[in-house]
Amino acid sequence: MAKRSKSSQRWLERQKRDPYVKQAATAGLGSRAHFKLSQLDARFALLRPKMAVLELGAAPGGWTRYLASRLQGGRVIAVDYRPMQVPLGATFLCLDIHSETFDATIKQLLGETRLDLVLSDMSPNVSGVKAADQAATMELVELATETAERLLKPGGGLVVKMFQGEGVDRWVKDMRRSFTKATLAKPAASRAESREVYGIAMGFTGDLSRHELRGSCPM
Repeated sequence: MAKRSKSSQRWLERQKRDPYVKQAATAGLGSRAHFKLSQLDARFALLRPKMAVLELGAAPGGWTRYLASRLQGGRVIAVDYRPMQVPLGATFLCLDIHSETFDATIKQLLGETRLDLVLSDMSPNVSGVKAADQAATMELVELATETAERLLKPGGGLVVKMFQGEGVDRWVKDMRRSFTKATLAKPAASRAESREVYGIAMGFTGDLSRHELRGSCPM
């Protein structure tokens, strides 16, 4: 068997010590991601029965299972380009958000329904080049944000995973133009040494002023 690298060995040791990894394994939750969402939900009251929720970057399904258990009578649409096991009460679309068919597929599924909440746990494939990885992360944040602004009902919310760095403060500032509240949060289940944070925007106003110059006609 090939010898593990030092970084791989450190990761395995950290996994063994992590209390959230142990709890997730004991409860059959798949991963520690369950606790991140449950903690954000407890803090910001994200979920309530009968909501319509779109989840982007759903695989391997930890958030989807939590959503399906919480949204009695609601609707969960989970999207990822990677296949996953789908819990009862959720609809899964094996679809890439970059796909030209993404918007049409979502809108066909929703019909006249507007969303109460958009969640994104998407992350890029990491290259190890910090600036490039941050740019790729913020591109996914922007795609999730634009999707939310097209599909949310007034008063709806948005949660996006990001990493502290360039573009994060600007995102919060922009969101305060189209949501009544926007902030950053780091759940306890997110490792202290990680730059991972979640952007929380609540109370969608429908004001798309941050995009007002896009597609404008020349004078």
